Amino acid sequence: MTPAGSPHLLLVGNDQKVNWDDGKIQFLAPGHDSLSIFDAGADPARPALIATLPLSNSLFGPPVNLAVTPDQRLGLIADSMAWPERDDGDGARWQPTPGRGLHVIDLAARPPVIAQRLEVGLQPSGLSINRVGTLALVANKAGRSVSVLRIAGGRVEVCAEVDVGTPVVAVSFSADGRRAFVVKTDTHRLGVLHIDESGATPRVSHDPAEDLTTGLVPFNLVVSPDGGLALVVDMGSPTASDGHADSISVVDLAATPPRVIDRIMVEDGPEGIAISPDGRFAAVAIVRGSNNPSSEWFHHPRGQIVLLRIEGRRVTRAGAIEVGALPEGVAFSSDSRYLYVGNFLASDMQVLAVGDDGLTDTGTHIALPGRPASMRAQSY
Repeated sequence: MTPAGSPHLLLVGNDQKVNWDDGKIQFLAPGHDSLSIFDAGADPARPALIATLPLSNSLFGPPVNLAVTPDQRLGLIADSMAWPERDDGDGARWQPTPGRGLHVIDLAARPPVIAQRLEVGLQPSGLSINRVGTLALVANKAGRSVSVLRIAGGRVEVCAEVDVGTPVVAVSFSADGRRAFVVKTDTHRLGVLHIDESGATPRVSHDPAEDLTTGLVPFNLVVSPDGGLALVVDMGSPTASDGHADSISVVDLAATPPRVIDRIMVEDGPEGIAISPDGRFAAVAIVRGSNNPSSEWFHHPRGQIVLLRIEGRRVTRAGAIEVGALPEGVAFSSDSRYLYVGNFLASDMQVLAVGDDGLTDTGTHIALPGRPASMRAQSY
C-alpha cells in the first residue's frame, strides 16, 4: 500500500477495433486505440488523467494484459492481436489474428512515453510482475507458452519462453516470487511454474503433473497480498456469458501441494478480477450478457460487480452492484476504499466506494477516449 497522497498510477487500455451492434461483434479499422494513464493517489475518489498515448492493445483475452511495476517506473502492455485487412469479396474487412507485441511505457517521464517495443510469444494475454520488480511473465494463448522478461535499469529484456503445451491466458506470481500460477483455459487447469533467479539467467520450470483442477474454462486469477490464496475466475463457457451461473475457485497456496478448497458461485460471465491491497476484498466483473441484447433470455442491460470478503482462507460474498454494460477491467485504490471499473460499451471508468457493508456507487463516471478493454494499477 502506498502512503496517502503518493502517486498511485492506473493504466486503462482502450480498444477501438472491437464493438457490438445489436449483439453482433464488429471488427473495425485499427489506428485508434489508446492507453489512458491516471493518478489516483491525491484523490482516490476521482483519479486524475495525466496522459493519453496512442497505443494498440486488445479486448481479446482477460483484462489483465497490462501491468505496472511496484516502483511505478514502467508499464507493460501486451498487444495480443495483429489486425490485417482482407478482402472477402464483399468489400474490405478486418480480421484479427494472433500477434506478438509488447509495449514498455516509461511512466517516470513527464509526459509518459513509449520506451520499448518488444516481441514475445504468440498472442500475449495476461501479465504479471513479481513484487521486487525484477521479472515479468506473459501468458501467450496461441503460443501455448509463458514468456519470461527480466526488468533492470528501467529496461525490459525477453530472456526465455517456457512451453506449457496448451493455451494459457493469465498468470500471477506468488507473494515470494518463487512460484507462479498460469491459467490453462482449454484443459480447466491451473499450472504451477517454479522460478529460480539465483543464476545469471532466470530459470522457469513447469511440470504438468502439478496442475490443479479448476472450474470450467478458467480465464483469470489473482493472488492475495499475503500469498495465502489464489482466486481463479471460472468462466464456464468459451463465449463468456451464456446465461448460466459461474464460479470463483479458491486455491489454498499455503498447502503442500496447493489445492482448491472452495468454489464461490457468481452470476453469468465473470471476467475481470482484482484484490484490494489490504487483502480484505476481491471484486469480480460480471458480463451478464450485457453486450448481447439479441439473447433475450439471459441479456441484462447492465453488467455487475460482485464483492467477495476474504477472512483467512474463508471467502464469502459481500454484495453486488450493477455497473455499465460489458464491464471488463477492475482495480482498487491504494487505500482499498475505492474500486475502478471499466465499462466497455459506455467508454467510461466508473468509481465505486468499498466498505464493510459492500459497494456503493459514488456517481463518478470518467469519460475515456475509447472503450476500456483492460485495467491495472500498481503491482504489490
